[in-house]
This record gives sequence, structure tokens and C-alpha cells, in this order.
Amino acid sequence: MKPLMLFAILALVSIVMVVSFDLQLAPNAAIVLSPENVGNALYICPAESSFWDAFAKSLLPFHRQMIIALFFIIMLLAFSWGWALYQNLLSDSFKRESFQTPWKLTKFMFWVSVIVWLFAMTPNYFKTVSVDGLSGQYVLCEVDTPGARAVRADSVHN
Repeated sequence: MKPLMLFAILALVSIVMVVSFDLQLAPNAAIVLSPENVGNALYICPAESSFWDAFAKSLLPFHRQMIIALFFIIMLLAFSWGWALYQNLLSDSFKRESFQTPWKLTKFMFWVSVIVWLFAMTPNYFKTVSVDGLSGQYVLCEVDTPGARAVRADSVHN
């Protein structure tokens, strides 16, 4: 197994273990609620403007151009795969090397599109919520996150 693949597997297993067993490197004091309110509470924190928020907002004007470029590249990939298939069909034999370039381009473009998508969508994008009665942007957080507030679960909306 390649070292990079082994590292990816170890990192994924570590993340799953940390999340599954609620492990933390530096836990903070948790918010204490009365037992009758524990099941009806969610914890929110202010959505802080960070480097990634500003970076994602700077990419926003180019969203349309990025979508156009993505579909252009997808069409080019479809033609390169089709050309490789056509060449194999003409020769009536399977030549593995004719598929190497389309496959490399496909993998490269997949990962480039994933990375650009992650840059365009900040981590706060997926956990931003609105809270009835409160103005501003909030994100869901854990009970022991610094700055966390407990609110009624039915007042939190996605």
C-alpha cells in the first residue's frame, strides 16, 4: 500500500474515533442546564468572520465563471473518454494506455473541483442557522465551545 493511502486511512480512522468517543484535546467547561431543558436545547455560537469567510466571499463574483469552466472541462473529459473508446473500438482490442490520460485528467479535475468547492463554501456555510428572536448569524456548536449559548431547539432554523 502506498504511504499516502496509508496516511489517509489512518487520518480517517483517527477522525472517526475522535468524533465517536467525543475526545477533545482541551475541553472547556460545559453549559449546565436543568434536566427538563436538556432535551429541548441546542447550542449556538456567533458566526465569526474569519479568513475563510472573506476568501469565500471574494470567490462569489466568479461563481458563474467557475460553473461554466467546470462544465467545459466535463465536456472535454467526455470527448477524451469517447475518443479513447472509439480508438479501442476501431482497433478491436483493448489498449489500456489509451485510457491513461483521460483517467489522470478525470482524477485531477475531480480533486480540483472538490477543493474549489470547499474554498467557495466555508465551514460556517454548512452549520449556519437562524434563531427566532435573535438578529445576526449563528452556527451550531458544542456544549463546551467558548461563547456557546443554549437556545430552545424549536427556535433554531436552517
